[in-house]
Amino acid sequence: MNSTTLIDPDLVAMMESVFAAHRKPDIAATGTVEFDGALWKVLDEVGLVRLTGSDSHGGSGADWHAVSALLAAAAGAAVPAPVVEHDLLAGWLLETAQLPMTDGFRTAFLMRESGTTPSVPWARHADFVVPLRHDGSHWLVADIAADRVHVTPSQNLGGEPRDTVTLEVDTVTWSPVPEGTAETFLLRGALARVLQVCGAMDRIVELCIEHVASREQFGRPLSKFQAVQRLVTATAAEAALARAAADAAVAHVERTAWDDHRTTFAVAVAKSCAGHAVSTVVRNAHQVHGAIGTTFEHDLHRYTKPVLAWRSEFGSVGRWDRLLTQTAVETGRDGAWSLITDGRAVPGLLDLMK
Repeated sequence: MNSTTLIDPDLVAMMESVFAAHRKPDIAATGTVEFDGALWKVLDEVGLVRLTGSDSHGGSGADWHAVSALLAAAAGAAVPAPVVEHDLLAGWLLETAQLPMTDGFRTAFLMRESGTTPSVPWARHADFVVPLRHDGSHWLVADIAADRVHVTPSQNLGGEPRDTVTLEVDTVTWSPVPEGTAETFLLRGALARVLQVCGAMDRIVELCIEHVASREQFGRPLSKFQAVQRLVTATAAEAALARAAADAAVAHVERTAWDDHRTTFAVAVAKSCAGHAVSTVVRNAHQVHGAIGTTFEHDLHRYTKPVLAWRSEFGSVGRWDRLLTQTAVETGRDGAWSLITDGRAVPGLLDLMK
């Protein structure tokens, strides 16, 4: 069962209508994605910018099934919105540290020891940044006004802001968070990117089906050619596999907890499945569409570029694969079935971010 079927269909319809109403005519023509203040205001008014925060921390108290629907709606409409960074990461970190969350847009990141951290999402647009750092003994969090950090703009393949942030560690007041917070931060970010990838790939499959059904070649619809059928079928199959793995991970999150070994394994599997699916989906989709799929005028690039960027964030596909392989090898032949059915802790998660 898809995660989106477990929440109110009216809520899903509302999410989809909000993003559809704020879809830009050609967001990628300039190669850069800008923060949409009007969209953010609407999301705030309907309670979607702090969807998962507790009531006591100014949130709506929603679960990850609702998160899945929200991220699918945004990715499916090709509308970039930093709800992952603001709610699932920054808001969660502040609540974990028992720090208040005042008005303003936030982004969060795992800070490097040097104080300079690259590829921070949406940093140039943030009112506050929420870094998570290790001082050698403890994990610490801070809520820092944007005017106290230096931001060097950059972007990912999809044109979304991925900036370099530099801050003076000694000038910041830090608050401790429990051990394991960094690992959970990584897992939350990884699962969120998987859900975004799945939302975009679902739409890519729809675009492929629409294209082959409406276009003709040699007097026949493209959908009648066996080679084209195989391309579309493989695209749909890979997208469905990634969605199944993502839904399984969301289900584990809701049934157990983030520090449960089954959740850790489920997220790792979802990240690997989605990452590999992207290769097939993007390649096949562009083969199906031909030259028109490479133009700014066509919608396809709105989805293929972001999924290629998202699959490498919060750990590359290769690194997640190596961790899963290491886990399987350590489990051994006799433990293979229990690894699949019960999962296991995946060691070395923070190595993914190095």
